[in-house]
Amino acid sequence: MIKYLVRRALGWLLMIVVATNVTYLLAWSFLDPRSNYVGRKPPLSPEQIENLLRPRNLDNTVPLVERWWTWLTGIVLRWDWGVSPTGGSVNEQVAYRMWVSAELVLGATIIMTLLGIWIGVYTASRQYKLGDRIWQGISIITMNINIIVAALAVVILAINFNKWVGTRVFFVTGSSSEGVTGFFPVIVDALQHLILPTIALVVIGYAQYHFLQRTLLLDNISADYVRTARAKGLTKQQAIRRHALRTSLIPVATQVAFSIPGIFTGAILTESIFAWQGMGRYFLTTINGNDVHGVVAVAAFGAVLTAIGALLADIAVVVLDPRVRVS
Repeated sequence: MIKYLVRRALGWLLMIVVATNVTYLLAWSFLDPRSNYVGRKPPLSPEQIENLLRPRNLDNTVPLVERWWTWLTGIVLRWDWGVSPTGGSVNEQVAYRMWVSAELVLGATIIMTLLGIWIGVYTASRQYKLGDRIWQGISIITMNINIIVAALAVVILAINFNKWVGTRVFFVTGSSSEGVTGFFPVIVDALQHLILPTIALVVIGYAQYHFLQRTLLLDNISADYVRTARAKGLTKQQAIRRHALRTSLIPVATQVAFSIPGIFTGAILTESIFAWQGMGRYFLTTINGNDVHGVVAVAAFGAVLTAIGALLADIAVVVLDPRVRVS
């Protein structure tokens, strides 16, 4: 198992290196850091613009190979991912924003996964009954709600709730408040900021796991090994929990593992609505600002998360499927 994971990790490491370098070359084909200084008043001369961009390795008059080599050696020798056209450190931005996104995304992913699996098991074991039909209707509605609509609805409800209780229970913007000190006050403040965006993400995201788990479980309920277990005296619920559920969880676990990178860098609208300075919002900022180094760093971050997700999926399959473990 360890040797297999090491081989897989080395393969993914090679993929990350190749993908990151290709992204760097492509970024220079579409982004122009020089355009950030065009139209300024008073206008800057071409020499002044070059004097600003060249020390930051963003001057397109320098050959691309030379720019690429300077960028690559900076990463390999100093772990320096460069600076933005305005001089900001990419390392500092990613180091801060990745934890902001993790605070939001990981909690929401865990909740929506557990909720979706629970509803999927509940509805599959009660196929075509009232509970199954009600939850299918609710999930169909929620999975077609846009994140903007869900977030605004949650914000409006939170504002009205704050007015009703006469104090601020939920914060609708930002990931934390300034000036909060102490372990428990910091925890409470973080929860007050975290609850609303988490609810918005869970509402629109749990349904995919509900329908996937329900479909897979229904296929396994009628399998021979489940019928054999019931013939040996197990009830339907016992056969589902001990046999059918474990097998049906394998594709769900794989999907969850591979969805983490997309959730991290794809929560652009959620972070924008709730004013969270996470990776999703940073990705949008780097594109709008023609920040080549920032775009490449976000792409590399997504590639690393994809590799981690793939390894977690492999581990989940081994844990859930005894046949793979034996082989």
